[in-house]
Amino acid sequence: MLAEQSSDIAFTHGMQIGKSHTLIIRQTASSKPSVARHGQQIIASLPEGSTTRDADVVRSIRDVVIEALRVEAKSYLTKRLAYLARQGGFRYDKVRFSHASGRWGSCSSNGTISLNIALMKLPFELIDYVLVHELSHTIHMNHSSEFWAVVEQVDPRYKAHRHDLKKETPSI
Repeated sequence: MLAEQSSDIAFTHGMQIGKSHTLIIRQTASSKPSVARHGQQIIASLPEGSTTRDADVVRSIRDVVIEALRVEAKSYLTKRLAYLARQGGFRYDKVRFSHASGRWGSCSSNGTISLNIALMKLPFELIDYVLVHELSHTIHMNHSSEFWAVVEQVDPRYKAHRHDLKKETPSI
């Protein structure tokens, strides 16, 4: 499973993580790799001979990336979802965050919107598309023509956004 998850990811020095974090990779004299988040930086300190392809390094970086994306998601997505709900006249009960699913988001029949923290990897217009999509499920719990009409009222370019989103993966 780890090999499948890490095969898509090539962590590199200077890589943008989410909207506000940068990955810094540096060599260290230590015998073990360490990864920590310091402000807007994720610093991976690797001993000589270690690379960002090593399973233990990938796992360590991924754990901190998840932490950073969760911080960003809770800050940005909560506010953006509330803003789009006000603009479109939507009502939802609460918002949850996860990263365990292969989905970008979901909406339960009781009005709970679940969002994948990997949304923070996407361009802002695709984030908005997913948020509008889930908010539209608070009105229509299906993908009927009425549902898509609600989506289109808020996001007239939803077809292009939907197409672009299919090129992305919600894995971290």
